[in-house]
Amino acid sequence: MSTKRDYYEILGVKKNASLDEIKKAYRELALQHHPDRVPHEQKKEAEEKFKEISEAYAVLSDSQKRSLYDQYGHSGIDQKYAYEDIFKGADFSSIFEGLGDFGFGGGLLDEIFGDLGFDIFGGAGRSRRSRSNHGRDLQIAMDITLEEAAKGTEKTVTVPRYEVCQTCSGSGAKPGTKKTTCPQCRGAGRTVVSKGYFQLAQTCPRCRGQGEVIQTPCPDCKGGGRTKVTRKIKVKVPAGVDTDSQLRVRGEGEAGPAGHGDLYVVIEVHPHPVFERHGNDIVTSVTISLSKAVLGAEIEVPTLDGHVKMKIPAGTQSGKIFRLREKGIPDLHNRGTGDELVRVDVEIPSRLTAEQRKSIEEFARASGEAVNKESFTEKIKKTFSAEGRSASGGK
Repeated sequence: MSTKRDYYEILGVKKNASLDEIKKAYRELALQHHPDRVPHEQKKEAEEKFKEISEAYAVLSDSQKRSLYDQYGHSGIDQKYAYEDIFKGADFSSIFEGLGDFGFGGGLLDEIFGDLGFDIFGGAGRSRRSRSNHGRDLQIAMDITLEEAAKGTEKTVTVPRYEVCQTCSGSGAKPGTKKTTCPQCRGAGRTVVSKGYFQLAQTCPRCRGQGEVIQTPCPDCKGGGRTKVTRKIKVKVPAGVDTDSQLRVRGEGEAGPAGHGDLYVVIEVHPHPVFERHGNDIVTSVTISLSKAVLGAEIEVPTLDGHVKMKIPAGTQSGKIFRLREKGIPDLHNRGTGDELVRVDVEIPSRLTAEQRKSIEEFARASGEAVNKESFTEKIKKTFSAEGRSASGGK
């Protein structure tokens, strides 16, 4: 009878679990039990657990192997597949996409196990693929105006980053000296632990996988092969960007053995005193007089390209919104240009001259509306009379 635990039990899923559920369970367990992510005293236990959950995932994520396992259990798998063959066809890469912060990247088993310092297939005749050693990506913020977001611009940003040391050309060794073969791994870059037919290869802790060690470090980079410098980099900002847009500038990140990483520029668009942005549209408001609203007029309104004339039809109500076609923001993906929406607010005068009041009263009578009998002139007389009595002591 097999002493192995049930694969479904190992991953903590039901026997009718979907592939997505199996992937999710494996990803969580792999992050939790990877030997490089636990204290040193727990490494051995974590290695065994990590191998166990990886084997379970390799079987249950493959429809053919899973079917065989469901029918015959471990014996069916052991009879048909050698231990290494269990892992063939298992798609480890997709379940770790986007998890770079945890030390996982893209690219099948080498990215999952190799980048973390382990080669689950470290046996004879199987060479470990070289992992990507590009430098670290960098991120920097950039402030721009709404006008710059609408038209595009080019700006210069100051980026502190690590570059290849000019003194030692990135070797880390003092000029005139050379690296020597690592005495611990003898140049292999990794150490191998064998358990029967299963081998676990781990990055050599002495040389960190390089296979060589530095006896006399470079005085400028202290053996690191890189020095920190500050660079001014021109960044082209395309029309249509918005707050939180990210621009990728290839090769302007930090230096690494296989080349530079990338620079990501995060855009912040300043609030505008006149316009509000809604997607690719912009919104503004203008105030017009009562007479222009009633009689109609032609007014000037602001746009991102300067002022333009806009017709106000007679009888325009306060709050009416007019649309100026293609006066907004160009779409970032070249799908046209937004509009400008102009809200019209009608200003009601708080004070009227006698002539203005008389005209309004006549308009009201002509419209069949009741008019306050007390005239504007009479109100003024009463006001001044009251002020005079107050000044003379009420006499």
